[in-house]
Amino acid sequence: MEGENQTALFEFIILGFSNLNEFKFLLFTIFLVTYICTLGGNFFIIFVTVIETRLHTPMYFFLENLAFLDICYTTTNVPQMMVHLLSEKKSISYGGCIAQLFTFIFFVGSESLLLAAMAYDRYVAICKPLRYPVIINKAMYSQLAASSWTGGFVNSVVHTTLTFHLPFCGNNQINYFFCDIPPLLILSCGDMTVNELALLSLGVFIGWTPFLCIILSYVYIISTILRISSSEGRQKTFSTCTSHLVIVLLYYGSSIFTYVRPISAYSLEKDRLISVLYSVVTPMLNPMIYSLRNKDIREALKVMRRKWDFKFLHF
Repeated sequence: MEGENQTALFEFIILGFSNLNEFKFLLFTIFLVTYICTLGGNFFIIFVTVIETRLHTPMYFFLENLAFLDICYTTTNVPQMMVHLLSEKKSISYGGCIAQLFTFIFFVGSESLLLAAMAYDRYVAICKPLRYPVIINKAMYSQLAASSWTGGFVNSVVHTTLTFHLPFCGNNQINYFFCDIPPLLILSCGDMTVNELALLSLGVFIGWTPFLCIILSYVYIISTILRISSSEGRQKTFSTCTSHLVIVLLYYGSSIFTYVRPISAYSLEKDRLISVLYSVVTPMLNPMIYSLRNKDIREALKVMRRKWDFKFLHF
């Protein structure tokens, strides 16, 4: 019977901002500007770090991966959100919902683990500077990045399989902006015990463990910085980490709140604002924070500009 109910469902209706229909053009404009800024800023980060050889370091290798992840996971939902704002038909096919959930959870989980790898990189650079080239060699930082992507993939496979193994008995209206785990579980009429266990256990692996590792890394980093004799030296060293710390607080605060909770604690009306924060706003802020506060990127831009000016004058 459950199988029949599930196979009879061919699409989901995304309610999204249907209660704010009078503001749909304003919301569309805001999301469009945000999405353009997200793509432009993150492609800019990738372009600069690839072109400028002085940025071919582990720190900027991780930053390239972060920018690519931001481009990918914001693209999985923001374009569809904008289309649904202006269209009468606000639906997504059953297969499309599976694909959207899989890709979104894949990229979000990978970013969570990558941020932890970036914190480890900063920990070694500041607390063990003489051993940094030995510890964070090419093999090591490549393995850290690959592990982040692999962990995100495995996490997504498990959650997507468990979510769509559940029966959806008639109700296909998702009171959310896109296909995500919490709103889909609320629609299900099956036993969600395994899903809740998976959310909490994998949430510890993907969410809480990386977050606590990052906090521990920064405890050591701040302790090392405070032992630097000159105030100028302390400020310069800490400035290399503040950008990453800001992103961590924004990202983990919102994503852990969204996923690592019992199903009974979810309130989609209240949680929608949080989902906009980590799925729309944070990917736009990443390149702004890293580029505006990063002296190396500013210097690289100056060098690139001088090179281009020189080539133009001799053209």
